[in-house]
Amino acid sequence: MGGLLALSAVIDRVNEIIGKAVSWLILVAVLVSAANAVVRKTMNISSNAWLELQWYLFGAAFLLAAAYTLKQNEHIRIDIVYGAFSRRVQHWIDLFGHVVFLMPFCALMIYYLIPYTTRSYTSGEVSTNSGGLIIWPAKALLLAGFSMLALQGISEIIKKIAVMRGRIPDPVPFISSHDAAAAEAEALIKEIKK
Repeated sequence: MGGLLALSAVIDRVNEIIGKAVSWLILVAVLVSAANAVVRKTMNISSNAWLELQWYLFGAAFLLAAAYTLKQNEHIRIDIVYGAFSRRVQHWIDLFGHVVFLMPFCALMIYYLIPYTTRSYTSGEVSTNSGGLIIWPAKALLLAGFSMLALQGISEIIKKIAVMRGRIPDPVPFISSHDAAAAEAEALIKEIKK
């Protein structure tokens, strides 16, 4: 189990570095969008390449941060139902979801995205829009995003099993919606008293 936990730590660290780094792509996308709008309105010049660059930047941020989102336990789930169960049951729900839903979906996407991206790269596929960008980098981002998500899924499965066996403490203890509301109310009362 020690070797698997070391692998999990490496995956977590890599996805954390990438996830934090790509957050800056949102700022770049906003700046490109603003510059494109200013140039279009003031100089009456437009370019599809700038529009597509915005999409690429936003897509890269979204796809490359998905694994980091999973690592941070910020992914979407139905907390009202999830929070009603004990932490042990929550671990089983997470493990089941990762093994039965996340990993097969990532594997399927990677299986189809490898030839999809390869064909695009070898053919030199270009956008059908006039003045558009090459397409294969966007398709490669899809492949990279799902590959990173699959690796993070492996890491989460390793950590869930280790937590359930008592080998490591729970890295993301879940607070039920009732406990969270009580903590928020208590913090608000302390703030009001100041």
